[in-house]
Amino acid sequence: MTHFIEDHGLLRLLTCGSVDDGKSTLIGRLLFDSKSILADTLHAIEKTSQKRGMQDVDLSLLTDGLQAEREQGITIDVAYRYFSTGTRKFIIADAPGHEQYTRNMVTAASTANLAIILVDARKGVLTQTRRHSHLAHLVGIPHLLVAVNKMDLVDYSQQRFEEIKRAYLDFAEQLGIRDVRFIPLSALKGDMVVERGDRLGWYQGPTLMNILETAPGVEGRLTQPFRFPVQYVCRPQDSSNPELHDYRGFMGRVESGAIAVGDAVTILPSGLGSTVKAIELGGEALHEAVTEQSVTLLLADEIDISRGDMIVKSSELPTQTKRLDATVCWLAETPLDRARTYLIRHTTRDTRAKVAEIAWRVDVNSLEKQAVNQLAMNDIARVAFKLAQPLLTDPYAHNRGTGAFIVIDESTNNTVGAGMIAATGA
Repeated sequence: MTHFIEDHGLLRLLTCGSVDDGKSTLIGRLLFDSKSILADTLHAIEKTSQKRGMQDVDLSLLTDGLQAEREQGITIDVAYRYFSTGTRKFIIADAPGHEQYTRNMVTAASTANLAIILVDARKGVLTQTRRHSHLAHLVGIPHLLVAVNKMDLVDYSQQRFEEIKRAYLDFAEQLGIRDVRFIPLSALKGDMVVERGDRLGWYQGPTLMNILETAPGVEGRLTQPFRFPVQYVCRPQDSSNPELHDYRGFMGRVESGAIAVGDAVTILPSGLGSTVKAIELGGEALHEAVTEQSVTLLLADEIDISRGDMIVKSSELPTQTKRLDATVCWLAETPLDRARTYLIRHTTRDTRAKVAEIAWRVDVNSLEKQAVNQLAMNDIARVAFKLAQPLLTDPYAHNRGTGAFIVIDESTNNTVGAGMIAATGA
């Protein structure tokens, strides 16, 4: 008899928490116990661990790739790791724990479907735990998993686990976090990561790997309105092939929703309508394109379309606006200057913008909103921008693809801010 294993698709997840909570070790344990490590890599980290006089293999070496991180034993940059099991593929982002690297964590969180918030069982809920939880909630990660790590150092105490759980739930209620789960584990010893182990018998829930293998992925974005920012207009110049003479394909990535041949579409900002004549992917014809696929759309009508335009279903129009009210994380060492003009890049469209208002900055420790006149690096604030050209937007809470943008310094071309649209106005 043949047994079919359900494929749950790709899951993008983020690990975060305070410094030295064991994030890199946890990822190393997932890779090690799921047999996703090459033999020569394992041999190398075993030798390094022995040189350091460690009894156990230092699995954090699998992710702490930067030399500075290995010397300090901390994670500075965002380390991405890829692995798969029989039921799912995973992309893990290991975010740095230090406060000065908050911007790195925001970058890693922007595409994640699930965040693992690590808490050291000895230390409990710390300031950085609250900061990362707030950021994960802010950037719209739908599922949070609080992993109480280093249970081996508190004698696998159920009482200690329940104390941390209560403290975190009190904080989560203030933020409005609803979807949060808790799991006790020891990344160093392996208990409740991939295998259950035999030292946490009082915990009856699933292991970390069980949770990850069954967590919702990007499926929810398939039911969102169809959004297709045009990246490139394909006009083949092969005069020897008459079939290509009138070929005009609009290439891009489906940010959300789905589109099928025959669907009625509207091209924005022109407002002209047409229907989808064909969908192509790598030269092959498709009947339907879905979220995260990069495809070419061919329309039934000759319409002037260029990069920066957006193709949407005629029944699902986004907001067209010249003002953005957004939550902004300031990424640059140079403070936000209200007198300057910045470039806003939203999907495939750019427009110049001026700061209209800084409504407030949030204190991520107390969650209080403070009145300020400028933003420093790692600040998170509600900012309003006036735009030179209209953008086609959705609130970030409804659509992460068309609800996000970056702020660019025109003089240096550096990305200085990341924004999540809260509301739009005329």
